Amino acid sequence: MHNPGLILLVDDREEDVLLIRRAFNKARVVNRVEVAWSGEEAIAYLSGSGKFANRAEYPVPVLVLLDIKMPGVDGLEVLKWIRRVSLYPTLRVVMLTSSELMRDVNSAYELGANSFLVKPVDFERFVEISQALSGYWLWMDQAPWLPQGAEGALITDKELFRRATQLGP
Repeated sequence: MHNPGLILLVDDREEDVLLIRRAFNKARVVNRVEVAWSGEEAIAYLSGSGKFANRAEYPVPVLVLLDIKMPGVDGLEVLKWIRRVSLYPTLRVVMLTSSELMRDVNSAYELGANSFLVKPVDFERFVEISQALSGYWLWMDQAPWLPQGAEGALITDKELFRRATQLGP
């Protein structure tokens, strides 16, 4: 059976997380959704550190839905980390935020966001956006290669270097 992959939702507002989960359910998005409640937690998840070290339990996501406005490390800082520091610089990241500021839109794209969506206030519109996310980013779009080892385990920088410099089988 095809595994549709995990979505990492990064949002600090419980109301928004519940709304997104309800909209995904109504839109029949079958992907498992894991929530990171802060930018710091998102970075820990993606780096496979702390409680997220078990990649069988916390697999690398196929898509990150990232809010901008969060206390501490905000969504733009997480995006910058994903593109410049993480092992997953090609990971698909969709900004899903209530910000409509052109400054935020431009900053997100300059930092490498794949898309920028404003959270709708109407639930039915949220369902439509959920269907579009599922249809395009999870069904039609070709996902980039993300470094994973056996059983979906995170590959370390040392292992990536070893594989890249290995001359023979």
